[in-house]
Amino acid sequence: MSIDTQPRAYALVTGPGATFTAPDGSTEPIAASPDEDIRQVILHRAAAEARRHRTAVELVTTGDRGEHHLLVTPDGSVVAPPATRRRAGAPTHVGEEVSEWAPEPPTAPPDDTPEPSPHRASFITTPVSVGHARTGWRGFLAHIGLIVPPSRAQQQRARDEHAVSQQWAGCRTIAVVNGKGGVGKTMTTAMIAAVFARFGGGTVLAWDNNDTRGTLGWRTEAGLYDTTVRDLLPAAHGLLQASSSVSDIAQYVHHQSVDRYDVLRSNPELLATDQRISRDDFDLLVQAVSRYYRIIVFDSGNDESADRWLRMIDGATQLVIPTITTPESAESASLLLDALRQRDERSRTLAENAVVVVTQPEPVGSVVARSYVDAFADGVRAVQSVPFDAALRSGPLRLDELRKPTRDAWIRVAAAVARGLDES
Repeated sequence: MSIDTQPRAYALVTGPGATFTAPDGSTEPIAASPDEDIRQVILHRAAAEARRHRTAVELVTTGDRGEHHLLVTPDGSVVAPPATRRRAGAPTHVGEEVSEWAPEPPTAPPDDTPEPSPHRASFITTPVSVGHARTGWRGFLAHIGLIVPPSRAQQQRARDEHAVSQQWAGCRTIAVVNGKGGVGKTMTTAMIAAVFARFGGGTVLAWDNNDTRGTLGWRTEAGLYDTTVRDLLPAAHGLLQASSSVSDIAQYVHHQSVDRYDVLRSNPELLATDQRISRDDFDLLVQAVSRYYRIIVFDSGNDESADRWLRMIDGATQLVIPTITTPESAESASLLLDALRQRDERSRTLAENAVVVVTQPEPVGSVVARSYVDAFADGVRAVQSVPFDAALRSGPLRLDELRKPTRDAWIRVAAAVARGLDES
């Protein structure tokens, strides 16, 4: 991996505790027990990120002992980073810097250490519950005491709802991408965010990561403030302070009263030259919002060369590629997958694990939709189809305003995405 793409983690050390920022921008507090050294706890956490990324992670630590730059390998070894990555003013005594953080040699266990017990299956499991039907003929029979077992469709629906209701350790980022406009990126972003928030309990952000004419704000509710990502950027450092709270970020996002997620808007009235975001600014924004949200869903722009688009891909946990049932839209989606497979190893993995969403802009037959689903099936992890629904064509995007088959389809889409988050 080149120096420019090496994942970087940060640790702000404050006594026996620290704030650890992973390469994907997620932030978490970590602490040492009375018999531990906080430096070793930080190294252990950085090594876990190195194993996740399958490469050494640059670790930048700051605190009362100054600033240190280290490379932490997947096995927990500590080495000095390349000189080109060291900031101006960083320590020059590399040997002392590394030795201060290098883990102590492990103590050999005593001879009488018992052998670990062989792994066994637990008797305690958590099955997915499927309640009795409350509507329809099954609901009527249940009301008079005749319980009919749930159908296969009901069981699958329960599994899908269970998948999207999960909580993961750390923030997960979902990038909704296709280089062509008009293929359903904004619609897909809003629907995925709504399903995760409705079933998982909020703390979901839909982010309009668009330089030009991002319309997520037009199709969602406006909050009490007329604010966009441009207003959030100068406040990002303050939102990372220990004294900041959830209420402080509320003035920069727009809450969806029924679907329960928040929206970080771009400004569709400005030209791209007036709202471009650099790589460093994007990383700062991700670091700030990931402190307050467990899931971030990016509605991306069409410029695949923009810094904010590339950084979104670099940090994405899951890729979602929407297309409509037209040859041009599907070809654009296919070309994007090909480009990501050739970009680097991590992008190739994202492409292979992607979820493709085929939506119908017109009431076309199921055979036509199925042909598009089948065309993508062999190249990605999952393909889901969403039927035509007039409520998706224009106006506010709200889950409850869709027909039941369409709502069920979006739950299936979000469940497919969630199963990718489980594997991260």
